Amino acid sequence: MSIEIVRDYFRSLGREGDILEFPVSSATVELAAQAVGCEGARIAKTLSFLVEGGCVLIVCAGDAKIDNSKFKAQFHTKATMLTPEQVLDFTGHAVGGVCPFGITDERVTAYLDVSLRRFGTVYPAAGSSNSAIELTCDELAGYAHSAGWVDVCKNWQ
Repeated sequence: MSIEIVRDYFRSLGREGDILEFPVSSATVELAAQAVGCEGARIAKTLSFLVEGGCVLIVCAGDAKIDNSKFKAQFHTKATMLTPEQVLDFTGHAVGGVCPFGITDERVTAYLDVSLRRFGTVYPAAGSSNSAIELTCDELAGYAHSAGWVDVCKNWQ
């Protein structure tokens, strides 16, 4: 189970107890914001794209949308989202619980979008459709093994 992978990952960091599990779904930004009790923009959604045969994860603010021209300028290819099956294959996480934690596939690279930087803390999923963890952006960058910050989103400013 994907949340078990994430739980094991955070256990190794002494943060397992910080994972929030909800009695309701948090599979969408809106549902996650309701479950957490915050504005939707503070939900750190993880979007998955096919890039050169691998997977690029973009973790961005809940109110941000991918800007195709910015994405192409950054990654030199069209923004092509993965199918749910591809997401599960690359990340081990099902859609609704996708996060950049506990991923061992070397074909996966995570990036953080600058849309997150306006918040002190954000809430990414924790491997299931009813979980999250509150992290600072610096913590998120470290725990996600982020390859860096990118500016590939729109509609959040």
